[in-house]
Amino acid sequence: MTKKVLVLLGSPRRKGNSAILAEQITKGARSGKAKVETIYLHGKNIAPCKACMSCQKKGSKGCSIQDDMQEIYPKLIEVDAWVIASPVYWFTMSAQTKIFMDRCFALPAYHKDPFRGKRIAIAMTYGDEDSFTSGCVNALRTFQDAYGYTESPIVGMVYGSAMDAGQIRSNEKVMQEAFDLGKKLVAE
Repeated sequence: MTKKVLVLLGSPRRKGNSAILAEQITKGARSGKAKVETIYLHGKNIAPCKACMSCQKKGSKGCSIQDDMQEIYPKLIEVDAWVIASPVYWFTMSAQTKIFMDRCFALPAYHKDPFRGKRIAIAMTYGDEDSFTSGCVNALRTFQDAYGYTESPIVGMVYGSAMDAGQIRSNEKVMQEAFDLGKKLVAE
């Protein structure tokens, strides 16, 4: 059975370093015959959660905010795996990525137990030399906590230092790790 992967790019740069890592993960997944779709979050109209709790009420039809998340929710449910890619902005994930994460609070209104068993891959880039002082570790910990709670296994995380657009390509080790993570993401 062909695995389906949804890539969520959380950078305002379409060809930025985190997008490059996500593309490497995609290449690895496709080498395992996976079908991959990519969503560029920065180009979407996604409002922050307004804490109305409509999505949590019995018989809810979903999130009360009618924006581009409405087209993303079914895609999140139908795939086997997610790749979430983000640069580090001000010591954690980008705002685009965080808004997406917050809005996933409504996902259970669309499908019973939509997170359980979803395989997750994380790709992060940061400008500092160190994953701790850059804040990358803060973002990685957020992903670990969120997907641990939802019982969605994080198959792997790949991250590296790169300030200038495209700079991550010169880190052969991280690029290979990203490709290998894509293969692992869709392996049985």
